[in-house]
Amino acid sequence: QVQLVESGGGLVQPGGSLRLSCAASGFFSIGVMGWYRQAPGKQRDLVARIISGGTTQYGDSVKGRFTISRDGAKNTVYLQMNSLTSEDTAVYYCNARRSLSDWPGYWGQGTQVTVSS
Repeated sequence: QVQLVESGGGLVQPGGSLRLSCAASGFFSIGVMGWYRQAPGKQRDLVARIISGGTTQYGDSVKGRFTISRDGAKNTVYLQMNSLTSEDTAVYYCNARRSLSDWPGYWGQGTQVTVSS
């Protein structure tokens, strides 16, 4: 049974940091792992993804602030988020799939990130 378990969301002040984790299980192979986010009334957008071999891609709004990494042995992906602003407030979803063309793949249940003073 495929499962993605996310953790690390919460409330943080503007300028603060959070680290999200997503552990995958039940997969035969994972070619792409990533994070997407969805704010109320908006579409779900790419935050960052990491492809087998280590290539990373980021959404324009998070470049230079967020870093995605992966522990292949643990099938876990991390998202280090720094310099958070209120615009980063959203539900963050982990995504995993066999390849870039294998859309949409699988989704985690989502974790809320709220940036507020």
